Formats: sequence, structure tokens, C-alpha cells
Amino acid sequence: MEQKVSASPTGMNSLPMDGATIDALKRAAGYRAAEYVRSDTAIGLGSGSTARYATLRIAERLREGSLRGIVAVPTSEETAALARQEGIPLTDLAERPCLDVTIDGADEVDPDLQLIKGLGGALLREKIVAHATRREIIVVDEGKLVERLGTRSPVPVEVIRFGWQNTMRSLEQTGARCALRLTRGAPFGTDEGNLIVDCTYPGIDDPVALEREINNIPGVVENGLFLGIAYAVVVASPGGVRNLERG
Repeated sequence: MEQKVSASPTGMNSLPMDGATIDALKRAAGYRAAEYVRSDTAIGLGSGSTARYATLRIAERLREGSLRGIVAVPTSEETAALARQEGIPLTDLAERPCLDVTIDGADEVDPDLQLIKGLGGALLREKIVAHATRREIIVVDEGKLVERLGTRSPVPVEVIRFGWQNTMRSLEQTGARCALRLTRGAPFGTDEGNLIVDCTYPGIDDPVALEREINNIPGVVENGLFLGIAYAVVVASPGGVRNLERG
């Protein structure tokens, strides 16, 4: 399997794609990733538009009878609602502390399969579930591929509400341009009741050092740098779907 990915600095291959094309790519990636799921296993269900297609395909496989005996841990309340609607049996990490595979999306993927996640607001649960998973499968369209993290997406940082202004000032000291995430003019609240500060960097040269620096700030709960977590990345492009795996 391939170990590295290559992309232009913008993450695109210079070909403009409309919304319908991007949606079709997300569906293709999600359906391919669903093939990693085997019967009689415990799985994680990720959040976001691409991971949603994987969840829908897993539900289809259950109805078809090509998949059976699975239980799933959702990474967000939205995903949990979708899984219940589609008839996927749910569990939690108290009952199933070790998961066989999780399928989730990403906002950026670099050539070393390092990730930025969290634009959907579920980064804390996503990282907890990823940590409990043997094989983390990431699904993206090719527009998420970058040569260097931080060139396309901000790094979301989940922070507690108390003193969030001071926490954001400390985050700015890491070299970021920071903004509290808003929804309809009000602060965005995560499933855990926390806030998110989006930190925009001019590219990230040392993601490991930056992750450590961010997590050392009082008030930070978790950040959107997912490093050394992805087992495989399923990438959909107009030319087809390919799997990128670590050696």
C-alpha cells in the first residue's frame, strides 16, 4: 500500500469542482471505507458529511445481511441520532472499551497521514474514540490533501467556558490568529458544553511541538491535531478512490 500522499499547496489538483461533484466524492469515499467493517465487531462512527456516508453504507450492509453482529460507538449526538434512525445498534466505551475500527472524516491530511479535525465541532469525542480504536480509517475527498498542515484549515481547540478569553489570548501566543466559533451570532457549544476557538496558522512546521504547546495551556480541553492516529486514509477524486495506508 502507499504510505505517502502528494497534493498541491491548496489541497486541490487545480480542477474546480462543484457541490454535486464534491458530494459524490464524499459518498464514494464513505462507501469504500465501510468495506473495512467486518461482522461481529465493535466500531466507531465518525462525524461530518463524509463519515455520514460511511454510516449510511454500514446501515445498508446490515439491512442487506452482508454485515451482522456489530455494535457502534458514535462520536457525536448527531451521529448517534443518525445511527438510531438507520437501525445501527449502539454501545459506549464503558461496555466496549476497545474498538476494532472507526471511520471518521478529516479537514486536512498531510503526506505523513497527520490530520486536522474538528471543524464539525466533535473533536473531543472523536479523539477519545480514536484512542480506543485499533484501526482509524479516515475518509476524505482529495480537496483535503495538503503538503503541510495548517495551510487550508484552522486548528480547532476545545476550551472550557470559564476564562475562555484568557485561554484564547494564550493560544494567540502560539502564533495563531484566533477566533471564538459562533453559530447564528452566539458561541458554538460542543456536545460536552464547551467552546471552540479556531486557531489559524501560516502553516505548521512542527505539529508535535504545537500540539504539546496547545495542550499545556490551562483551559484547553483538546485540540484538532490528530497525529499518528490514522491507520488508513480513503481518498476520493474524479479519477477514482484510493486507499493510503501506513507501512
